[in-house]
Amino acid sequence: MEQLLNIMRELREKCPWDKQQTPQSLTRYAIEEAYEVEAAVRSGTAEEVRDELGDLLLQVVFQSQMYSEQGAFNFQDVVQAICAKLIRRHPHVFQAEQFAQLTPEDVAALWQEIKRQEKQGKAVSRLDQVKHGPALQQAESIQKNAAQIGFDFPDAAEAYGKLEEELAEFRQALAGGNSDEIAEEFGDCLFSLVNVGRKMSICSETALLGTVHKFRARFAHIEAQAALRNQSIEDLSLAEMDQLWEQAKQLLKQQALHEKQQLE
Repeated sequence: MEQLLNIMRELREKCPWDKQQTPQSLTRYAIEEAYEVEAAVRSGTAEEVRDELGDLLLQVVFQSQMYSEQGAFNFQDVVQAICAKLIRRHPHVFQAEQFAQLTPEDVAALWQEIKRQEKQGKAVSRLDQVKHGPALQQAESIQKNAAQIGFDFPDAAEAYGKLEEELAEFRQALAGGNSDEIAEEFGDCLFSLVNVGRKMSICSETALLGTVHKFRARFAHIEAQAALRNQSIEDLSLAEMDQLWEQAKQLLKQQALHEKQQLE
């Protein structure tokens, strides 16, 4: 472990890319690496899981190093904090004589009670119940939570009207050319689109994943057709790629229809 910490310190001193990173700029990579771990566990080999866990660990070490440079905390502090939390939240293990013969349900209830005690004295929002995770899932969960107390549009049509309002503001921001305003309005559009989907019982995360998989399949078709011509996809013109893209759309639709008919 000490070797990794030393490597990270040297990278921060000597590597131009590593030197310019900030805690904020790195968060996207931590998210990406967490997804890579999930994908490796689901479908990869043990070696892939090992490598992806290493990449995720690097993100923890990288963030710790940057905060250490600020005098806030270091990697050892991170380890001590999680050790203390695990011991504190598992009294049935580390104080077994006081918490004998607990059922799994008792353990879960005890865990929640300890978390509640830890948060005493801190500002609490009902949205604290929404776990951090993929942005689309968070957006939908926040909207559902707010809807429980009536803070919601009455129907999908009203939600769509809000989307149109946000799109108009996005176009206005584009005309203004301020990148921060453009990004903010873009986010508002995404949030409103998730809300429209929620009102129509569409899971935005699932819908977008479906589109991602569809794009991957169509792109793979273009690559395969290029290979049949003894070309790489980089050799194709935009017109050729567009033609193969349309071909892929029709082919995949036919395959999906055939599979559906077989299931009926």
